[in-house]
Amino acid sequence: MTSFEIDPKTSALVLIDLQKGITARTTAPHSSAAVVKNAARIAGRFRTLAATVVLVHVDYSPDLRDMLFPEADSPLRTKDSPPLPKDWAEFVAGIGPREGDVIITKRQWGAFYGTDLDLQLRRRGIRTILLGGIATNMGVESTARDAFERGYELIFVEDAMSSMTTEWHTFSVTQIFPRIGRVRSTEDVLAALGQS
Repeated sequence: MTSFEIDPKTSALVLIDLQKGITARTTAPHSSAAVVKNAARIAGRFRTLAATVVLVHVDYSPDLRDMLFPEADSPLRTKDSPPLPKDWAEFVAGIGPREGDVIITKRQWGAFYGTDLDLQLRRRGIRTILLGGIATNMGVESTARDAFERGYELIFVEDAMSSMTTEWHTFSVTQIFPRIGRVRSTEDVLAALGQS
């Protein structure tokens, strides 16, 4: 794998759904705790460099009228599902937010549709997005596909994301992400940012 550089002035770290209700789930191949730890390391380095950190979470109105309930063979939730806990959408403590972070609230898997994410990135001169979060093949992949179609360069931090199964994660990381960006580790990213 060739070495690569990250320009903190034109790069943003975008972390997807590292919130209490989602990180509480069992994930694979990386535990939620490991994902949060790696994401927090990169976010800390970005903040030190005054680079853009974007924290994305999914949240809904109390009556859930802005939640999607498609006719589906295996829906994630139905109108009869138990209510979400009050702290479900809160970011986990290790992630933030911190002063200067951009906060995006979405209502579906992807972070672009129906939000001002693209506006916030373009106003800051961002050309490269580093992605992490949960779940790899849902929120992260959906956001990545939209970012690719908008012309952003993409870096996927493989060990700062995870899914509900190893197979789901591996398919995105090996079959989708290499076609639209570069897949790297937390250590690769930190080295490119001048931190070992």
